[in-house]
Amino acid sequence: MRTFEEIFAIAAGRKGGADAVEAQMPTPKTADEIKAIGDDRILAGMTSTIFQAGFSWKVIDNKWPGFEEAFEGFVPVRWKFMSDDDLDSLLKDKRIVRNGPKIMTVRDNAIMLCDLEDEYGSAANCIADWPMDDFVGLLEMLKKRGSRLGGNTGPYCLRFLGKDGWVLGRDGVAALIREGVVDKTPTGKGAMRAVQAAFNTWAEESGRPFAHISRTLAMSIDT
Repeated sequence: MRTFEEIFAIAAGRKGGADAVEAQMPTPKTADEIKAIGDDRILAGMTSTIFQAGFSWKVIDNKWPGFEEAFEGFVPVRWKFMSDDDLDSLLKDKRIVRNGPKIMTVRDNAIMLCDLEDEYGSAANCIADWPMDDFVGLLEMLKKRGSRLGGNTGPYCLRFLGKDGWVLGRDGVAALIREGVVDKTPTGKGAMRAVQAAFNTWAEESGRPFAHISRTLAMSIDT
């Protein structure tokens, strides 16, 4: 496994120099900034990311004001009690994408967020304070306790909220395979723990957030 400095050099060689790579680095929020996010915005972010999966992102973005209206601002305590009448109304609501299973994730994820509020004071506190050396544990928690937050949906949702972490697209996975971290797209617990260990090592070497490491890995691959 190469050092982060070596991988960064590969990315810089591909992208026209170190400055060009740095210009594409995301900026994670601080823990205090994440804690200031209302749990309604977390539910909205989860819902947006879930609906974008398998759909045109542009379609969801264009319809998003309608989603906000239809879901009354995504207050978790409101939607944990989604009724049959609510569901029936939403399935007829042309302001949103009328996908029943995805609509139901609003209820299921609202329940999770309310439970996290009881446990941590807010879901935002849970996400903000989750240790980076167990980022995979946060992903596992979202997948287990939430709805449709597995795969890359959970990481994309956390990136949307500003939480530091990785998003493993095609190029990022290719880079991990090249570095000998995994031998295929990581899905099982063992493979994800190997990814965690690699990111921990690169973060310790470089002092970089995981989001920078993730982006650098992707940019180090010829596509």
